[in-house]
Amino acid sequence: MSVTNEEVKLSESAAQDADVQEATARLRQRRLLVNILRVVFLIVIVGGWELGARTKVIDPFFWGQPTGIAQQIVTWATQGTAQGPLWEQIATTLEETILGFLIGVILGVVFGVVLGRNRFLSDVLSPYIKAANSIPRVVLGSIFVIGLGLGIQSKVALAVVLVFFIVFFNAFQGVREVDRSLLANARILGASPRKLSTEVIIPSALTWIIASLHTSFSFALVGAVVGEFLGSTQGLGLMIQTAQGTFNANGVFAAMVILAAVALIMEALVTALENRLITWRPNTVNDVTL
Repeated sequence: MSVTNEEVKLSESAAQDADVQEATARLRQRRLLVNILRVVFLIVIVGGWELGARTKVIDPFFWGQPTGIAQQIVTWATQGTAQGPLWEQIATTLEETILGFLIGVILGVVFGVVLGRNRFLSDVLSPYIKAANSIPRVVLGSIFVIGLGLGIQSKVALAVVLVFFIVFFNAFQGVREVDRSLLANARILGASPRKLSTEVIIPSALTWIIASLHTSFSFALVGAVVGEFLGSTQGLGLMIQTAQGTFNANGVFAAMVILAAVALIMEALVTALENRLITWRPNTVNDVTL
């Protein structure tokens, strides 16, 4: 019996579908195993911490206690903090973080692209950028508090500085890594300098820029909290400072847990934005989202 081309194609298609289903099943099993191990790891750490505190192996006065930390969060959520309702403190820190993140990203991309394209200008400004990047951020935070006061401006300024350099160096390097043949072909086709930047250079450097967003948002959050710690009237950083001043270890850890939760949520949003902006990037069945 002769086998027709249609039968061969159907057989190949069925084999491919089976391979895809098998790979998908393996991926689901791997994700399930990863999630189970994450939960087990958390239980071991928290359980060991609680057991150590209850048996006095760990001094709960200095190192806190998981049940005490949870109770502190519940107290803040139901009765408020010394600075006001808990949601107001979270909202204040988030506002400072998001503003600093957005401004820092915009400035970092603009300066990174401009200096990445203009070698002469980058050579002139290079030592000043390196010098500014070497200044300890805590020192800048103190200067911002003195110059801009205890309001939101000083926290946003510190967050902007932390975000700017991360995004700037990534954007700068991304522009320098653009394929020269691609640029030459675009020029041959009559692309203007503006179109060259908007339609060739920036899209080519987008992977570098997006890659910096994960780290830069975390640094924006750090900048906002450090700024609040140095001088503020509201925010999670001030809550940490207040808890530290009253030797409330559970309060310090409770604020850290809230910060970690906020960071994880915003990290998920940044990842979703990345997947939306870089839709052309191929996904493999072996990838596991962290």
